[in-house]
Amino acid sequence: MSKKYDVITMGRSSIDLYANDVGAPFVEIKSFAAYVGGSPTNIAVGTRRLGLEVALLTAVGDDPVGDFLLKFLDDEGVDTTYIPCKPGHRTSAVILGIEPPDKFPLVYYRDNCADIELTIDDVLAAPIAESKMFEVSGTALSKEPSRSASFFAAEQAKAAGTKVALDIDFRADQWHDPRAFGVVTRALLPMVDVAIGTEEEINAAMLRDPSQIKIADSQISAPEIHGDVEANIQALLALGPEALVVKRGAKGATIYQDNGTVMDVPGFPVDIYNVLGAGDAFASGFLYGYVKGWDWYKAARMGNACGAIVVTRHGCANFMGYEDEVLAFIEKRGGF
Repeated sequence: MSKKYDVITMGRSSIDLYANDVGAPFVEIKSFAAYVGGSPTNIAVGTRRLGLEVALLTAVGDDPVGDFLLKFLDDEGVDTTYIPCKPGHRTSAVILGIEPPDKFPLVYYRDNCADIELTIDDVLAAPIAESKMFEVSGTALSKEPSRSASFFAAEQAKAAGTKVALDIDFRADQWHDPRAFGVVTRALLPMVDVAIGTEEEINAAMLRDPSQIKIADSQISAPEIHGDVEANIQALLALGPEALVVKRGAKGATIYQDNGTVMDVPGFPVDIYNVLGAGDAFASGFLYGYVKGWDWYKAARMGNACGAIVVTRHGCANFMGYEDEVLAFIEKRGGF
């Protein structure tokens, strides 16, 4: 049966202010460029630019920032019909520094933010059953009512035969306790078909032991989560997903399947300008391939290409690659 949408994503959205002073310490930044951000929002834009039919389920405040987001999404062709306005709440914001090659500090402004106010009624108003894929991010699980709405949406997707993808998306400063992130994520995983995350995010999803948390030495650095990555990968898969896609940055990605198959998929070497948003670009390319019925290797290769393109650019959603552009990038570098 054909469905109206290829992908519906759910979760946070924001205005992202990226430092124009690349290389400058955060305290010396003089100006910022305004873009659109938030993992599910980035993925919605990324998959739309690749040619998929996409809708976004987030929420905005009754404010100019919300108008800024909605205009950009409308211009991109992302269906914003199901994005409610939450009066009394603010569209969220993120401020990001760029200090290549390995320092990219960011600060979230999510107090009283609109997208965490998504409700079960908002989910019922969205056509999740009319999508081939439903994607949700871990930050949407951090507080109520968004947490219950996200679980309900995953239930609705499973009942309709819609595949469920989880971007693990661990943001420590959005949780009162990192162990709570693990508890909630593990509860959702039985409804997930494909999970995507970094090694640290996988450790966070399986976190039970507080001794594995290393407290950060600065206010803008997240605590580090340690653990036995291979054991945690197997523990995560045992909870239900058919596959876990581990993002490895410049090294590409590794796909672990529930049948025991492990597949390394090489990345594309590029000069790194800004890594922020690269994971969302990867997810966009990977979900594009998954929805099209490509094999795991080819889908992840597409994801790697999308990520490689974005790390050479200033922002994320505003700089996602288009289908022809990404396919040409891959072809020029030896193909899939």
